[in-house]
Amino acid sequence: MEQYKQEFINFMVQCDVLKFGEFTLKSGRKSPFFMNAGAYVTGSQLAKLGEYYAKAIHENYGDDFDVLFGPAYKGIPLSTATVIAYAKLYGKEIRYCSNRKEEKDHGDTGILLGSKLKDGDKVVIIEDVTTSGKSIEETFPILKAQGNVEIKGLMVSLNRQERGKGTKCALDEITDLYGFPARAIVSMSEVVEELYNKEVNGKILIDDKIKSAIDAYYKEYGAE
Repeated sequence: MEQYKQEFINFMVQCDVLKFGEFTLKSGRKSPFFMNAGAYVTGSQLAKLGEYYAKAIHENYGDDFDVLFGPAYKGIPLSTATVIAYAKLYGKEIRYCSNRKEEKDHGDTGILLGSKLKDGDKVVIIEDVTTSGKSIEETFPILKAQGNVEIKGLMVSLNRQERGKGTKCALDEITDLYGFPARAIVSMSEVVEELYNKEVNGKILIDDKIKSAIDAYYKEYGAE
């Protein structure tokens, strides 16, 4: 596993973004782990988060894109933090763009925040996590309505590796449905590999009990 992935897993724990226990998801599933990107709240946390996203995007998609699109609302700080980090790490200016939930009809009109999109733009979408692909269902037509843009791919924090609407994980379903790659900074299997029986801040987060609960969860909900 790459060093930045190991660092990112521990960073999620330090920021109280990744938790273990028993959580009820929006889908109704009872999960032994939960990730909440809304827990990144300080300037230094967002700066580091942007660097991890920038590294993962660069590794997966290189420099051949123009715009980073973050769907409202959580995608707005993710996209801004990441374009700042991308310029710092790789010396390339990437434009940021997000959507509004409601279209604005005065001043800076339209559905978009940040950069406008134009024909020929190559776009990477950035999100925190996806379990069903619902946000992409909303985002894809917004992007395509702006002109002849090419979507290079999607980057999320964590691949939960559980079934989406079918038997595959949501990221694979997105690739199959829309034709662009969908990647994550880390997968849940990498999280388990890094944290199982490892002490973090004096506490073992994934002990044998939590590991058994994770295994049982994936036996029921795991993707192909």
